[in-house]
Amino acid sequence: MIARYTRPELGRIWSDANKYQCWLTVEVAASQALAKFGLVPQSAADTIRDKGAFTVDRINEIEAEVRHDVIAFTTTVAEHIADPEASRWLHYGLTSTDVVDTAQSLQLKEASAIIRAGIVALSETLKKRALEFKHTPIIGRTHGIHAEPSTFGLKLLLWYSEMQRNLTRFDAAAEDLRVGKLSGAVGTFGHLKPEHEEAICNQLGLKPVAIATQVVQRDRHAAYISTLAVLASTLDKIATEIRHLQRTEVREAEEFFSEKQKGSSAMPHKRNPITSEQISGLARVIRANAQTAFENVALWHERDISHSSAERVILPDSTILADYLLAKTENLIAKLLVYPARMLKNLESTGGLIFSGQLLLDLAESGMSREDAYRLVQGHAMNSWKNDLIFRDEIAKVPEITARLSPEKLARAFDYNRQLANVDAIFARVLNQ
Repeated sequence: MIARYTRPELGRIWSDANKYQCWLTVEVAASQALAKFGLVPQSAADTIRDKGAFTVDRINEIEAEVRHDVIAFTTTVAEHIADPEASRWLHYGLTSTDVVDTAQSLQLKEASAIIRAGIVALSETLKKRALEFKHTPIIGRTHGIHAEPSTFGLKLLLWYSEMQRNLTRFDAAAEDLRVGKLSGAVGTFGHLKPEHEEAICNQLGLKPVAIATQVVQRDRHAAYISTLAVLASTLDKIATEIRHLQRTEVREAEEFFSEKQKGSSAMPHKRNPITSEQISGLARVIRANAQTAFENVALWHERDISHSSAERVILPDSTILADYLLAKTENLIAKLLVYPARMLKNLESTGGLIFSGQLLLDLAESGMSREDAYRLVQGHAMNSWKNDLIFRDEIAKVPEITARLSPEKLARAFDYNRQLANVDAIFARVLNQ
């Protein structure tokens, strides 16, 4: 991922230096565990642990000749060990992917901890702001058209609830990838035993997979990237709503705009939702990466490397972008400028048309057939809309309605607080689960 969208810690996790360090961690854990089983001399395992090292430049230099990254790595480590009696026990009983897949799980474990923290941070900010605007009325829109009253707090609460589901899904997907595999070239433990694998994985804080070929099966990785794609879609959903609310004609909320910020090179008045648009754009990249992860599931026989090259892109990029987008979205919500007066003005802008559903119910309750009530209310609603009339005032002139509904009942039909009476119950249901 380009530096523009890479936060330092995720960038470090996916650096070549950390990748090879994770490989070395696996090699050291393997030699120490195998020493306890008497397969590797303890002195050799200790020398590997104490003197094993590498430089990325040297690995690259050797790989340019041998065209095999793991061989280049083990050769470099052996050079640093500088003890043939010890280094001959390096990588004992292992195949390349035993190291690569297991080490990759260590990287994903690190990345997942940071992403999880980002999910929690965004969730807490959404919860805080949902409570802040719990009873702030706003027009609810369906198909982009005014529907019935809602509150801005409910919008935020909906996003919070969705992020809680994202957290549950992410925890499961991350745990499913907290696995190691050291069962050899085709997964048959041709040179080691299952108990050896278990001991090595225990040292690394991983679980051994129940069965593998030469690789950890890629359905796990597909589920993980898919979970990141769903997470990114939620962030896109939040950003898209804010972009709509910031439109000039709506202007119910907008992104924070600093004093020195510029919105346009040509139009000094512009305050554009650039962060939200960036979130929506980059979410597409993660969703696209999920398709590649699906393609990686089907490999030839016990292994090919068609998944490997793709994963060098999609795993770092998806986790880096997820971390970046979570931080961006959390900051967006924390600093979001909210305009309750504009929300109320927009809610009242149709002269009460948004209460047509409540008026319909009240007329039906008074004894009018639902079909007659619908026809009567819709006729006056369409007339008010077409001729820019105040629907509330026009209804008060209709004898068929005033004969059934007193002025007090009519006023109650147009009271948005009536329709928002259950907001507290919704908050309780979400926050007290």
